[in-house]
Amino acid sequence: MEPVVAKFRTHKEAEDATREYYRRLTPAERLEILFQLRDMHIKGENAASGRLARVYRITQLERS
Repeated sequence: MEPVVAKFRTHKEAEDATREYYRRLTPAERLEILFQLRDMHIKGENAASGRLARVYRITQLERS
């Protein structure tokens, strides 16, 4: 997938262009995008499990 840069004058123009882009894709291309997004999501979930465990400590503060 190649990144594409385009300039639009309004948000509506940008949204219309995005919808037209996805309309022109073949079903196989749409599925490929779906699989790429799914893989990115799965890899993101696995990355979270490699983090350090959170540690909480409750302390009593002295009143002054």
